[in-house]
Amino acid sequence: MGTSTEIDIGISKKDRKAIADGLSRLLADTYTLYLKTHNFHWNVTGRMFNTLHLMFEEQYNALALAVDEIAERIRALGFPAPGSYSQYAKLSSVKEETGVPSAEEMIAQLVKDQEAVVRTARELLPLADKAGDEPTVDLLTQRMQTHEKTAWMLRSLLQ
Repeated sequence: MGTSTEIDIGISKKDRKAIADGLSRLLADTYTLYLKTHNFHWNVTGRMFNTLHLMFEEQYNALALAVDEIAERIRALGFPAPGSYSQYAKLSSVKEETGVPSAEEMIAQLVKDQEAVVRTARELLPLADKAGDEPTVDLLTQRMQTHEKTAWMLRSLLQ
């Protein structure tokens, strides 16, 4: 056939690997936050039940879409996307919650976790920018904007 399966998108393999590794951390953070938000959706109680139940559902649905986008970007760069709980536990800066905290504690944890995802994305941004990886820069910018806004909205509930 004579076709090449080598990736030639104008970014070196070394840079693609470093970016994919950073995106893997972002994927782990995002997936862990997805799972935690879904858990809180199921288990929230109290005065703000309906508001939080619906808000958490909206957030975990958005996170599910983000997980797919991040994983597909890793694949487009030519590397496998991590996809197991054990990999995510090693890579994620977001800590899982195994108990059932109060509604206010759920909100406080999610604020902290949304901001952790922003920091992970922000850490990767200069590398992607330096490598000329505009699709990843765009993805990271969108993720930071979404997580910063979500953290702000959640934080507003605590005031």
